[in-house]
Amino acid sequence: MPSLLEALERKYFTECEFENAHEPELHKRSDLPNDFTVTKCGGRMEFSIFIPRLSPLTSVPALLVLNDCDIDSAGDFESIREKCQRVRELDLAQNKLSDWSEVFSILEHMPRIEFLNLSKNQLASPISSLPTAPTINLKSLVLNGTYLDWACVDSLLRNLPVLQELHLSLNNYRQVLIDAEEAEQRLQETETPEETELRITRAHPALKTLHFTGNPVEHWQEICRLGRLFPNLEALVLADCPIRSLQADESSDTHRYFPSLRLLNLSSAQLDSWTAIDQLAKFGQLRNLRVKHWPLWESLECTEHERRQLLIARLPNVEMLNGGGKISSDERVDAERAFVRYYMDKPEDERPARYEELLQIHGKLDPLVNVSLKPDKRVKVLFTYNDVSESRFVDIYLTVNDLKAKLEKLVGLSPNKMRLYYLDQDYKEFGPEEMRFPNKQLYSYNIQSGDEIIIDAKK
Repeated sequence: MPSLLEALERKYFTECEFENAHEPELHKRSDLPNDFTVTKCGGRMEFSIFIPRLSPLTSVPALLVLNDCDIDSAGDFESIREKCQRVRELDLAQNKLSDWSEVFSILEHMPRIEFLNLSKNQLASPISSLPTAPTINLKSLVLNGTYLDWACVDSLLRNLPVLQELHLSLNNYRQVLIDAEEAEQRLQETETPEETELRITRAHPALKTLHFTGNPVEHWQEICRLGRLFPNLEALVLADCPIRSLQADESSDTHRYFPSLRLLNLSSAQLDSWTAIDQLAKFGQLRNLRVKHWPLWESLECTEHERRQLLIARLPNVEMLNGGGKISSDERVDAERAFVRYYMDKPEDERPARYEELLQIHGKLDPLVNVSLKPDKRVKVLFTYNDVSESRFVDIYLTVNDLKAKLEKLVGLSPNKMRLYYLDQDYKEFGPEEMRFPNKQLYSYNIQSGDEIIIDAKK
């Protein structure tokens, strides 16, 4: 297997051979330009133009990518220092590195390096004795798919004092067996047999961003340990983690260990209650939130637009939701007023605390007018199937099943072989919404002229 030095020499320092470097009898004529030579070929003289050889590289670029090269060692460190003096980002993903001392020696001989990707290397073995490394300026470290144990993570953190971004995704972590020392007494009092290997360590206030995607963690108390370990986190990505609750214990201090958190990704969590959203509202600095693909959304009989309104109204601090644009003041006011109307006819025991807060702001609202001034019964909608689009008038009081029956002749699909997706012209950036409820009437989607319905065949 090649060393890092051999891999980068192969990529950046292989000498180029010139086509006619070994041609015989090259003659120079003073009446020709410098880049012309003459080759004597029998009785003829042939002219050749040569492109000057580029001077060889003395160092590699600032971004060095050597992923999937079977690298298992570093090679000569002095040559690495000489050739890699400009390197700031190093990608060594999917190689065969297994010795952490070797990794740290690489870092020491690349003094400017700030980003290192070691994903899918064989680095799961414990770190025996790492040298102290106060001169290492590594700010971002990617360790996805390395299955590093928590003792190893602890040793790394102790040796990387200025680390700001850490990726620990896809490492099959079910528990977080590491915690900051200020929690030692509390943890000792509540320790369970599953927590006997818990390591108490110091907090790491320099870390601002943590990616923890795809780890099978279910309990929020494990995430709270990350909060104690990294008390100044500003971005936390927990996508595809099957978290079932946002309460660590009987207390409701979900936000307690994340005082600086501004971005949180909880997409594909296993959360099925509005209580989780109410917990998120307590994160005082939270501005950017992703909560896609929750079981809660599958249980609601409301449109994508209505659901967004309910979310915005419950989350007064959030400025960006599910990757959309910044929530405008007008959109927030509309959402809050819709929220008040949504709950004002429901029993008091079903109204969330946020309802009373918004009632104080907007007052008691009159129900939306529903008299003779009804919206148009028919609206003009663009129907799209495969590459064909056609505008047709549709009765908004039809159910989804009724509409499928009417579309059967248009597209040649039976209703049970058909899927419909509604695309609101004013919210195209959020994509189409599947019309999954067969008995739901079209007007409940707030459908208007100019909107689109996409027809798709079930696979």
